[in-house]
This record gives sequence, structure tokens and C-alpha cells, in this order.
Amino acid sequence: MPTCGVVYVHSTPLAVCQHVEWAIARVLTAPVNLQWTVQPVDPGMRRAECSWTGRSGTGAELAAALRQWPMIRFEVTEEPSAGVDGERFMHVPGRGLFHGIMGASGDIQLGEDRLRAIMASARAPEALAHALEKALGTAWDAELEPFRYAGDGAPVTLLTRVG
Repeated sequence: MPTCGVVYVHSTPLAVCQHVEWAIARVLTAPVNLQWTVQPVDPGMRRAECSWTGRSGTGAELAAALRQWPMIRFEVTEEPSAGVDGERFMHVPGRGLFHGIMGASGDIQLGEDRLRAIMASARAPEALAHALEKALGTAWDAELEPFRYAGDGAPVTLLTRVG
């Protein structure tokens, strides 16, 4: 089933921009030419974003491809499609990759089994709160939030997966 999503490259060194485009192009099997702009939060870095369409699972492939460069900050979203949950991937240098299931409103969703496991392993209210924050990707969100706001009004490139 076809789906769509967005790749947000929040910050990357200029020297890596072309490599990011090649990685996205490999996944989408289509040429990619992103519109790079200066990242105001970190003026030595560049940012770009693109909307994509493709088959279910493309978001995970894009996140895996971009993960090759541990110094970049990025997010990849994949919208829910027929019978498939949406997903959000967030990468922050030094923190690594976060993956969460995304509901129709864009919120991270925690399943019943995962919630039960978190509750069973938490020994104190503070431990429960910490485990829930980790499961929701709160630390990744907090680190990426200034970079998100800096991208308001930036150009967006539209891409379609060929294969």
C-alpha cells in the first residue's frame, strides 16, 4: 500500500549534504536535489526537508540510510496506511536513533504490552516516569525542538519513490 511521509534533516555539515541526498535517492530510487538552507540554531550547519511517497516501510529504510552519519540531526515520519501504523524516527548525535509508533494525530503511541512491561519493571514513581519519558522519546523531542522551529517557512522538496 502506498504511503507518504517527511524527511527533516535538521542539521548536517555542508560536506555531508550531497551524501544525504544520495542516501535518500538510493532508498527512493529517484534523483534527489534538496534545497539546503543555513540552520539558524547552528549557522555552520545546513538543513533541508522533503516530503516523500512510497510503499509502507520506506520511512524505516530512510532512517537506516541517514543513520550512517552520526553527526546529523534528522527526523523521518511515515503516515499510517491501510493496516499499517505510522512511524517516527528521530536521530540526535550522541543519543542515537529513536523509533516510535505514530498515531493519526502525530503522537507517539505506546501499546498495551509495552505499558504493562514498563509498569511491571518500575520500582518507584520516578522510575515509572523515567521509563515512560524514554518510551515516548521525550529527550529526542527536547533536543530537536529548537531545530524544528528554526525550519518554519523553509522550502520543502516533494519526492516520489519509483520502485
